[in-house]
Amino acid sequence: MNLDQFTNSEQQVARRYEYDDAVVFAVDFGAASADASVDVVDSTVLAVIDGEQYEIDLPDGADDAHTFIKNGVLTIEVEGDR
Repeated sequence: MNLDQFTNSEQQVARRYEYDDAVVFAVDFGAASADASVDVVDSTVLAVIDGEQYEIDLPDGADDAHTFIKNGVLTIEVEGDR
């Protein structure tokens, strides 16, 4: 998973947090991003923010991914081998 696709071309802030049993990726699209949805299909996270679609590949070895978006912040929690 490459967060550079958000920080280089856009003004979003993206962070990666590593824990013992999971890695969490967070991308802040801004609170003004009211129309947003996110889903996981196979090994790809599909996020639609204000009509623009983002496709994010999960890391190899990721067993499970939990995603949600709230107040313009996309959060992806990945469990398993990272």
